[in-house]
Amino acid sequence: MAVIGSIIKGLIHARDAVVSDPDPLEAQEKVLRGLLEKARDTAFGKHYEFNKILQAENIRKEFARKIPFFDYNKLNDEWWSRMHEGEENVTWPGKPPYFALSSGTTGKSSKRIPVTDDMVEAIRQTGIKQVGTLANFDLPSDFFTKEIMMLGSSTNLAEKGDHQEGEISGISASNIPFWFRNFYKPGVEIAEIDDWDERVLEIAKEAKNWDIGAITGIPSWTELMIKRILEFHKANNIHEIWPNLMVYSTGGVAFEPYEKTFEKLLAHPVIVIDTYLASEGFMAFQSRPETMSMKLVLDNGIYYEFVPFKPEYIEEDGSLKPDAPVVLLEDVKTEQDYVLVISTVSGAWRYIIGDTIKFTDVEKKEIKITGRTKFFLNVVGSQLSVNKMNDAVKELEQKFGITIPEFTVAAVKRGEDYIHKWYLGVEGKADEKELADALDNSLQEANKNYRVAREKALKGVEVVSISPDVFYEWSAANKKKGGQVKMEKVMKEDKFAEWEKFVRSMINDQ
Repeated sequence: MAVIGSIIKGLIHARDAVVSDPDPLEAQEKVLRGLLEKARDTAFGKHYEFNKILQAENIRKEFARKIPFFDYNKLNDEWWSRMHEGEENVTWPGKPPYFALSSGTTGKSSKRIPVTDDMVEAIRQTGIKQVGTLANFDLPSDFFTKEIMMLGSSTNLAEKGDHQEGEISGISASNIPFWFRNFYKPGVEIAEIDDWDERVLEIAKEAKNWDIGAITGIPSWTELMIKRILEFHKANNIHEIWPNLMVYSTGGVAFEPYEKTFEKLLAHPVIVIDTYLASEGFMAFQSRPETMSMKLVLDNGIYYEFVPFKPEYIEEDGSLKPDAPVVLLEDVKTEQDYVLVISTVSGAWRYIIGDTIKFTDVEKKEIKITGRTKFFLNVVGSQLSVNKMNDAVKELEQKFGITIPEFTVAAVKRGEDYIHKWYLGVEGKADEKELADALDNSLQEANKNYRVAREKALKGVEVVSISPDVFYEWSAANKKKGGQVKMEKVMKEDKFAEWEKFVRSMINDQ
């Protein structure tokens, strides 16, 4: 097997040596032109006169001028809903064979996002690109003979007339190429189990029969899977079960809040590789070990635009104001938060995916996800984004010697003023008042807008320390466990009231 691993590693190195990165601007213009040409005869393309855009001297600027921003609700209400009624050639030629179900964060109602054959192929091609970049990491030849645990949602997709529905991880796993099936775990039968707890139990039962070299999955659910395996086998760490585990490929959320928890589950460090696969497409992945930033995929079915993430451009529901200015790829700056806007081979047009990103390296086109447009706490001018909250929580972990893999926060009215009330999922012990003071001080030092707000209408910070398990049970109560489900970091007051009622019920049941 070592010989086979050497051959595979050699092929990856050879491919990496001959495949060069495309010119970013040329690649993006080519993608946009290809999107417009293919969709010109759809209902959307005719309505917005794609033919005229294609004749413009600068099609990127003309595209931005003629087509409005769309969030999911607007695009679905005006266009995608017509596909659900059987209409074809709506925003992309033909009918999509899949719809990805996604609420992004926990929520009982799912979005239904079209996934075309072109998108399935684009995701596959980006996956191949990512495998190619493994040549940049110091991995032994044996690694390339090991199995890969892909922890996603069920591959048992629901049949809905002329299409199938499921989460994007399930759709992707159901389309893995035949040559990869020998490497893929948990395997077809277990992956089809709908119930998360039952699926993870079957994974735990079979775990010792597999030689896992890499795991892919959202951090919170991967952590729970590993803990279930350790509990089942009465093991101290996952390397007792999978001694050759070397890589963890995360995605969808920042890994930093989970880092300390993962360390406790390992006998030795693994290489963490970040990816950006959403229901709308596979947009970026970490391509080199020197950074946790991800390289945007610029030549594979997705066209990008960027709007500065500033309060004056954002509606209260997280959508963009119609006149929000667009920054094109050649004009982006480092360390500026942007709302990501995409157009894709699934017929999403100037679509606000809901994520905010920043460029860490403009030349290499590397980014980090910094938060969500809805996860932006600005009720009293505090202008707190998720990345600032993550940084502050990480400081708490270091200061108090605790682990905080989950949190949520809301601005709560107290009399005429507001406080920020935080629920921290804490492993370990720390005084809540001390946590609140340290959190407040950290945010004031890091964010001048927050500091000004604390001198005016934001009158305090309150912390409630609870078990991280409460967050996972909230996710389970609101939507299926596992898959793409993520916890809301910021809640509105009405949702926060539901959350607090749920926490009280959990505590009373214990």
